This record gives sequence, structure tokens and C-alpha cells, in this order.
Amino acid sequence: MKFVSNYLSHTVMFFSLLFLVACSQGEQEPEKTSSIALLNVYKSQSCKCCQKWIRHIEDAGFATKIYHPTDLYSIKSDYKIQPKYRSCHTAVTSDGYVFEGHIPGRFIQQFLQNPPEDAIGLSVPGMPVGSPGMEVGQKFMPYKVLLLKKDGSAEIFTSIISQEQQKVKSQ
Repeated sequence: MKFVSNYLSHTVMFFSLLFLVACSQGEQEPEKTSSIALLNVYKSQSCKCCQKWIRHIEDAGFATKIYHPTDLYSIKSDYKIQPKYRSCHTAVTSDGYVFEGHIPGRFIQQFLQNPPEDAIGLSVPGMPVGSPGMEVGQKFMPYKVLLLKKDGSAEIFTSIISQEQQKVKSQ
């Protein structure tokens, strides 16, 4: 009887340990995804195109946390986004880089892989038809992604002349 009791005791301990290891591995899952950039997205609660852009950015491999501030313009000012470079939403990384407007995810990835020293982020001013989140059938308006600099200026980061250019490249 003592043998059976010890056997059961060891079996219970084994499965308990196995369960704890499995659970603790599950808890570590966020560490595995820590290489995924988190974008804190500030937008109007009612904006549908922002929601579509968020889906695009999540499909590109980013994690998002959404905020609906009462004063979106002060967020843009706090992050030094000049009025002429603004759009409907602002995304910010934990490192403080800003991504203003309907920027294709692949260019955010490209920027984050090697951010220029004098840059604060990227912008697509306005809301160009055909950009991620602004899809309207097959309509497309060429646009520029701007590199925003610390001194308040901007330069062209890339020019988007087709919808195909916006797709995330396989890694």
C-alpha cells in the first residue's frame, strides 16, 4: 500500500510540475513577441479609416494599443508633429518615434530597422485615397511618405506610386 501511495504521490508531483512548466511557458509568451513593435495609436473614437489602418498595421506584424484622447491635436503637438504634416491618427513607439497618418506598415518596419539619427518618425499628411485604411475600390492617388526631423522639417522618405508598393514584403 505504501508503494501505491508513493507512486501516486510522485505521479501527482510529476503532473503538477509538468503543469507548472507549461503554465510558466505560456506566461513567457509575451517575451517571445517582444521583438514585435508596439504602436500606441491615438485616434478619434469614431474614425473608421483609422480602424482600417490599425488592421493593416497589425497584419504587418505590429501590436497596437488604442487611445481616444479628448484633444488629439495636443498629442500631435506634444510629439512635435508640425500642422502641415498631420493626419487623422498618430502612432508612437516605446522609443518615442511617431508615425502620423496612413503610412504603409512596410515603411514603418524599414524605418525602425535603421532610424535616421535626426528623425522623429514618418508622416503621410492628409488622407490619400488608396493608402492603407483609405481604400476606395480600385481608386489610388500617388503620395509621399515623409521623414520627419527633429528640427521640424521633413524630406521625402519614399514615393508611393502604386497600391502594390504598399504591401508588406515577406520576411
